[in-house]
Amino acid sequence: ASAGLFAITGPTGAGKSTLLDALCLALFGAIPRLSNIGQSKVPDIDGDITTSDPRTLLRRGTGSGYAEVDFIGIDQRRYRARWETNRARDNATKKLQASRQTLTDLDSEQILS
Repeated sequence: ASAGLFAITGPTGAGKSTLLDALCLALFGAIPRLSNIGQSKVPDIDGDITTSDPRTLLRRGTGSGYAEVDFIGIDQRRYRARWETNRARDNATKKLQASRQTLTDLDSEQILS
């Protein structure tokens, strides 16, 4: 990290793109490569959702999921960006709820947004 450059390497299918997807989701609430695949529909319990909706990443049979990244800002403070989603009552058979994003200042333990 002190050199300012790093590489993410590994064989095909190892999860390199998934790692970058999780970073984008935690920081920005979206995954660029999902928005590039069009607006086809994915069936869900309460109707269809589009393939560009990051909630489609919630694994079948689970009631909740999140992506989270800790980082040091240019002000040298520690932060945590988190994206999360769940189904009603965290029950895998219930309706998808709206996703939420938070940014927390870890040094003061204050939620900023």
